[in-house]
Amino acid sequence: MRPLDGITVVSLEQAVAAPFCSRQLAELGARVIKIERPQVGDFARDYDQSVNGQSAYFVWLNRSKESLTLDVKHPRAKEILARLVGRADVFIQNLAPGAARRLGLDADTLLAGHPRLIVCDISGYGDSGPYSRKKAYDLLVQSEAGILSVTGTPDTPCKVGVSLTDIGTGLHAYAAILGALYQRERTGKGTRVEVTMFEAMVEWMMHPLYYAHFGGRPPQRSGPDHATIVPYGKFNTGDGKPVMFGIQNEREWAAFCDKVLDRPQFATDARYDNNTRRTAARAEVVGLIEQVFATMTAEQVVERLDAAGIANARMNAPEEVWNHGQLKARARWREVDSPAGMIPALLPPATFPGFEARMDSVPSIGEHTEKVLGELGYSAGEVAALKSDGAV
Repeated sequence: MRPLDGITVVSLEQAVAAPFCSRQLAELGARVIKIERPQVGDFARDYDQSVNGQSAYFVWLNRSKESLTLDVKHPRAKEILARLVGRADVFIQNLAPGAARRLGLDADTLLAGHPRLIVCDISGYGDSGPYSRKKAYDLLVQSEAGILSVTGTPDTPCKVGVSLTDIGTGLHAYAAILGALYQRERTGKGTRVEVTMFEAMVEWMMHPLYYAHFGGRPPQRSGPDHATIVPYGKFNTGDGKPVMFGIQNEREWAAFCDKVLDRPQFATDARYDNNTRRTAARAEVVGLIEQVFATMTAEQVVERLDAAGIANARMNAPEEVWNHGQLKARARWREVDSPAGMIPALLPPATFPGFEARMDSVPSIGEHTEKVLGELGYSAGEVAALKSDGAV
């Protein structure tokens, strides 16, 4: 038995944030019915064709779901949605600003008719405030929330290379839905959960915000290096291969100076004996370290770092991560079916004793439409008529 067996989620979702949220729920056993546009489906299906002709985004985000096609603006859609939501425990939507209310799918309306329902609204900026009508995409919210201001090199601000805003928002929504389901177990009442992309990212920006507001200056963009901890980042070695490592406290700094640099005197040098002083002398500290590293290969540097108990890592490219020995050793890869055949898929990070996360197929557009409508009481003839009329 999985924790969410018996829970039904209806998700009027698109792109990344809401699909990432609902996939986590599916992996814990929830039945997730994904509503897609007839013929074209979720527009994330067409982001690319890199996975055997399928979108890398879509196959990543949408396994273990059922696909129901529905034109939500069609005159018959309201009736179908009413039946569908009436059987649901959770309703998720990340439509454009104001769209859910125009469709009668706002939380006030839904909770009035279904008091045990959990309604999760995911949006860019929320339904109040001067930005409530503003469209929001991942990169744009990274910029608005200040993430670009602290990411990149001193000369060039950069976005984070994965969909940070969407992923973070989806995870916050997932956690909030679990909390709301637990609250319902105690009170018998459903509720609305609102999660905004902007507020999720401002939460993740709180260290730079505190640092800048109270310290008088923002953290400086420092490329692959930590902005406020030294040494912590990328360092060159004698064979041209970089090594990443980080010092977290003065005990580690002393061990690093002694066992890695073979310069124990640096640990008590008044120029370098705490992180504040090392940060002020960043270029000098990096130069001292790379002068020693220049006499060693990257492998030798890593051996010394490991022996000294200093955290370190390689700068892996995607294919190196795909083939990573740690994932193989822990048997994290599975295979799931898709419209284009079997594809590898990684188990989600949370592992529970006693059950494995659900890893079912990636649905084709509308694959489960007839099945779901049949469960809602529509006959085969009615389903055929709905299809002919363009409703589903």
